[in-house]
Amino acid sequence: MTEFGYSNLSGRPPGRLITLAGRFLPGIRRVQSQVEPYAHVWQTRNRAALDATGPLWVALGDSMAQGIGASSPEQGWVGQLSRHLPGYRLLNLSVSGGLVEDVLDRQLPAMDALDETPALVTCLIGSNDLMNPRHRDGIGDRYAKLVDRLPPGTVVGNQPGTFEAALEVNDIIDDAVARRGLVLAELRDPRTRHWRGKLSPDHFHPNDRGYAGIADVFAEALARR
Repeated sequence: MTEFGYSNLSGRPPGRLITLAGRFLPGIRRVQSQVEPYAHVWQTRNRAALDATGPLWVALGDSMAQGIGASSPEQGWVGQLSRHLPGYRLLNLSVSGGLVEDVLDRQLPAMDALDETPALVTCLIGSNDLMNPRHRDGIGDRYAKLVDRLPPGTVVGNQPGTFEAALEVNDIIDDAVARRGLVLAELRDPRTRHWRGKLSPDHFHPNDRGYAGIADVFAEALARR
């Protein structure tokens, strides 16, 4: 079976522009240096999860699901949310730099290839598409395909942004919640819209406090689920 949880599934981990910026800006360089070690941590834990027993939780997403920017992988939103799910085995299929197409082309097929059906799926993806004009075009079509492939009961986070492309994504998610039985993690929330004191040194990824807000929103969605 394919190795899970490594950082270069898409070939675009943090992106060339961030790589170049990291040469000159110590905050970006510090956060960027987490990508490979954090991916290694999740790869090791993913192998252990597949060998263990208990209900299986599959996390789909990008660097935020990896916990990039946090003080440790455990302090990312997925790691913090795991404290609300004792007994669950966590298979983290996320990839740093991940785009919606990475979930469609790599992460979902990897999940579908498992020998068991996950008891829980969470998905938070789209920030990298929305922040890069090169990837923003067509995000609505890609997201529509994504929500149609997520299994019913998937807890999916929306986008806190208020610009046109983010609103389009949120409309697609809201429709899928009503139509397909997905569960919304409502990130249009003050805890995940106001970021003062909640960003890592690269001023892009959340820090431990920022990830705590995302984890709280997902935990509330799990309670509704």
